[in-house]
Amino acid sequence: MYQRLAVYFVPTGSLGAFGAAWLGWDLVAGRMRVQPDDAGLDIARVTEAPRRYGFHATIKPPFRMRGRQTQDDVRDAFAGLCGRLHPVDIAGLRLTRMGRFLALAPEQSCPEVMDLASRVVRGLDRFRAPLSDAELARRQKPGLTPDQARHLREWGYPHVMDQFRFHITLTGRLDPQTREAAEQMLRPRIAGVLPDPLRIDALTLVGEDADGAFHAIDRRSLGAAA
Repeated sequence: MYQRLAVYFVPTGSLGAFGAAWLGWDLVAGRMRVQPDDAGLDIARVTEAPRRYGFHATIKPPFRMRGRQTQDDVRDAFAGLCGRLHPVDIAGLRLTRMGRFLALAPEQSCPEVMDLASRVVRGLDRFRAPLSDAELARRQKPGLTPDQARHLREWGYPHVMDQFRFHITLTGRLDPQTREAAEQMLRPRIAGVLPDPLRIDALTLVGEDADGAFHAIDRRSLGAAA
């Protein structure tokens, strides 16, 4: 039994292979991967924070299950929900600085992706256990906007609905010098693996094991019910 579940978009093909090797954790295969070697950058340290989550874009953030709900209940609902959703294309990704970390993010806004994520958050929220007072206090950061604070209380996470931003995390929080070095290393490596457009035609239900690593449970194509 996994301690938390989440819904991810997990890239496949050359981008997915690159990401699993870069982070050092293959969430689909459920095993560690050998990371690239670079004398000027400690890649293991740079990627330590996002490694356990795997290479992905979060669609529904990790949540603990409510009451007597089971993983099979969530899996069945997830399959039905994916069948009612439709694929979305993102017209290009770029390497982006998001605060102190690096990520892949759309080159332009994509309302269709925001709508997709919102429907998944709503569609599975009946399975999510409410945050405890301690969890709520820990996540109630000073920098949250009023809308983000409201989403945290209502949905268990601040960056959902109108505050959602599609991104694939590549590093943890870095000092400016290390971030610059990582950026210089990443640019040529990702140039040949970024699809244009990026097609979101499947989602993956994932689970967090006792050690904090996430594993793929079930991958479902979108629109299968049609």
